[in-house]
This record gives sequence, C-alpha cells and structure tokens, in this order.
Amino acid sequence: MKRCVIIGGAGICDYSAVKTHLSDRDFYIFCDSGLFHEKGLGVSPDLIVGDFDSHRKPDRNIETIVLPREKDDTDTFFAVKEAIARGFSEFLIVGACGGRLDHTFGNISILLYLHKSGLDGKIVDDFSEMEIVAENPKYIDGSFPFFSVINIDGSSRGITIKNAKFPLENAEITCDYQYGISNEVLPGKTAEVSVSNGAALLICVRKA
Repeated sequence: MKRCVIIGGAGICDYSAVKTHLSDRDFYIFCDSGLFHEKGLGVSPDLIVGDFDSHRKPDRNIETIVLPREKDDTDTFFAVKEAIARGFSEFLIVGACGGRLDHTFGNISILLYLHKSGLDGKIVDDFSEMEIVAENPKYIDGSFPFFSVINIDGSSRGITIKNAKFPLENAEITCDYQYGISNEVLPGKTAEVSVSNGAALLICVRKA
C-alpha cells in the first residue's frame, strides 16, 4: 500500500529538506492553501480537499472534495480520515506547523489520533521530524543535534531514554512539567526512546 502524504497550508521555507522525504510512489492529498506548495515541492495532487477559504477552488481534472466552511474537522483532519477510509496506514504530513498556533496544535494531535488507530504518522517541517513514541522504541542517530520527548496525552509513564546526554529509566513526564526537552545523542551512539505506559511526542530537531 502506498504511503499517504498530506500537504497543509502552513509555511514551508526549506523545500529542499522536505522534498528528501517524498517519493513518486506516494499518494498526495493537498488541503486548501496547501496548493501553494505544489510548485515548491515538485509534486502533483492525487486528491484535493478543502473548504477553499484560503485558496481559490481549483478547476482541474483532479478529484476534489469541497467541504463546508462550518464543520468540526479541519481540512487536514478530514484529509486524514478520508485517507484512512481509502485504506492508507502510513502518513506523512507537511505544511502542518507554523503560523496559527491553534492549527499547529491540532495537526500535532493528528499523530496521536493515528497512533491510537494503530497507524503510523510523521510530521516534517523546516526544523524537525515529529512522531509518537510508545512501547516500540524509536531510534535517533547523530544527524539530529537535539531531540525532545513531550507528554501530549497525559499518561506518559515508564519513559526510558538510552545513549543520550540526559538518560531516563522508567520515568514520568507530566503535562505541566515538560523536562524532556533538548536532549542530545551521545557521540557515536544511537539514542533509544520508549514509553511503557501511554505515549509521548518525539521531536527530532534537524537544526536549531
């Protein structure tokens, strides 16, 4: 099954960095003003969705789903649900962070939604790569100067971090004390992060 790439309307400054994550085998859903990124990313939509409050409704021979402006789901969240209904199980989301903070938080929560649905998701922006970490360990190599582990679902316990400047063993990070920010991989090592109870957001920072 192809991976689904969802392009939102948040700013992308470094197209070259984002493009390294893309493949011509991916299925691309562009959400409303995400269409402004089409030329910069060098890929074409397989599906367009949106209420078109921030981009003109395209008149193209491409499947387009027009949404009402008054709705519970954002255009991006609708795109995720539509892709799940079409059988996709792996997701990459770009153009999801930056600009309006409410949309950024909402888009990050999509990763948790995918995780709890048993699906894989990642957000890539100009600075970082974000995904959910739970019982199955995630690994961070030395190409990332920093990484952070953040509690976003209220139940991040049993956190273990190995081969890092600030290791943890069976620890808890609470929503009101996010002390797992700006850790570093030990030189020549690969860091390992796992969460035995609940889930956490792992942010691998490419550049400060």
